[in-house]
Formats: sequence, C-alpha cells, structure tokens
Amino acid sequence: MSELVAPWPRTEVWLPSCSMSVRHAPSLMPGAPAAVYLHGLGGSSLTWTDLMEDLRAEVDGWAVDLGGFGHSPPPRNGDMSPAGHAACAIEFIENELQAPVHLFGNSLGGAVALQLAARRPDLVRSLTLISPALPVRRLTKSNVHLPVIAVPGIGERLIAKYFELDAGARVRGTIETCLADPGRLPAQRVNEAIEETRNRDHLTYVGDSFLRSLRGLLRTFVDIGPNRPWKLAERVQCETLVVYGKKDPLVDPLAAHRITRHFRDGHVMVLPESGHAAQMEHPDLVAGAWRRFLGAQTPSTLP
Repeated sequence: MSELVAPWPRTEVWLPSCSMSVRHAPSLMPGAPAAVYLHGLGGSSLTWTDLMEDLRAEVDGWAVDLGGFGHSPPPRNGDMSPAGHAACAIEFIENELQAPVHLFGNSLGGAVALQLAARRPDLVRSLTLISPALPVRRLTKSNVHLPVIAVPGIGERLIAKYFELDAGARVRGTIETCLADPGRLPAQRVNEAIEETRNRDHLTYVGDSFLRSLRGLLRTFVDIGPNRPWKLAERVQCETLVVYGKKDPLVDPLAAHRITRHFRDGHVMVLPESGHAAQMEHPDLVAGAWRRFLGAQTPSTLP
C-alpha cells in the first residue's frame, strides 16, 4: 500500500450473551461476502487494519474485539475459553451478518476460529489461520513462560507487575516478541496500539481477561476428549489456509506438517521472513495467499 489507512471505524454491537466492539472495512465490491477477523491474546481488532484494507476488493471486513480485549467487555457468563469466545463470535455472525463468512484468526484467534468452524460449519465459507495457537509437542524459548503465568496466584502477581510498566514499553515489548522485524511495522501502527493500550489501562478486568483467556487456551492443549483441537480440525468442512512464520518465536512453524493430516481441505504456507503476526508484518503476502487458495469461493447464503 502506498499510504496507510486510519483504523477502521468502531461500533458497539449488543448481542444476547455479550457486547462486542467491531471495526468495519466496507468492501469496494457491492454485495461482497463478509469476512470476520479474530485477533490474538492481548491484541485487538487493530491488528487487522492493513489486511482488511488489502482485501476490500473481495470481502466486507469485520474485525472483532474478543470479550475482555480491545473495547469489548468480558462476556456475561465469564467464559473466555476458545469455545466461549467462539460462542460470542457465532452470535455476531448470526445476528448481524446473517450469512456464512470468510473467517480469519491469528494465534488465540486461530484457536477460536477453529472452534467456530468445526462446531458451526454452516457459518463459515472459508477458514484462514495465521500462526494458530494449537497444541504442539514442545515449547519455544519465547512461550515457555506462559504455563507459569497461568498458575493461579502466580499469574495474578506477574500480571500486576507487568501493568506497572508504561503502555509504550508494553506495546513495544509485544511487537519485539511477535514480529521477526519490528522495524517493518510503521510508527503510525505502533502509536495506535499505544494509544489504545493507554485508553484501556483504567479498566479493572484487563488483567483478569488475559489470564482467563490464557488458562482457557492452555486447557485445550491438554484436552484428550473428542473436542480437542486437532480432532476439531478433522471436522472442519470448508477449505482452509494456514499461514506460519518461519521466525515465529511463539508458535512453532514445524506444526505446519500436521495441517494436511488433520484438515480435509487444507493448504499451508510458511513465510520465511515473518514472525507471529503475518497479517501485520506481511499483509500483502497473506492477502495474496488468500486470493490464490480461497478467493474464488462461490457466494452462498444461510438456509
């Protein structure tokens, strides 16, 4: 893109079991199918700004703040597991969009998107997962601390200490961890994230939402039941694209070899110079891959 767009306008949506803040990037094509974007742990709808711009010719984009993140309050039932977050996203699609969507998810959002696509295949026309947080056999050096943060009592103390840092330091630390080349992210995007973080610092539920979501996610990693993530992947009916970053410090890109074993119609791409959030670092490459593998989906409507 030659010029950066501003963050997409934000609206509040009131649903039966939750309230959600969503950002809308209207399509340039009349009647375009909707796309829903789900962010990662500690992130928000802002992380999708540039990819939403890149795909406006094909889809009508809606980026959701998951419950307890961005500008969305926690869900009323307090369920911030991937399945709980997916339930709120399902309500948004059913009540506001009323048609199957192209679904995108990054990290935690990828785990949420998987829950949604497997449990409600009627609502998803295609699935794109970017560094999805799915169970793996080994931890990386950058995520080994997450199980420690999830321990009750310890997590609360660590999170409280973390929030003593300035918003700018927290945002820059996250960017340095998640991106292979932090300098690739424009200063405008960094400043937008810092401003949002400062605007959320007065909210009493921010740390609790992070911990509840992290604990809910990690529970899926040890689940041995029929709804464990890789079993859910086998139930996904739509065509799926999974994007990994070869320099991702949080999600091991070696997990890419499992995709075509578990997704019935799966495509996988590993970006050699990308980290954990390819939609921020290389939105053009993600958009190009989506067009190549999934962009020709035939529109359909809910029965």
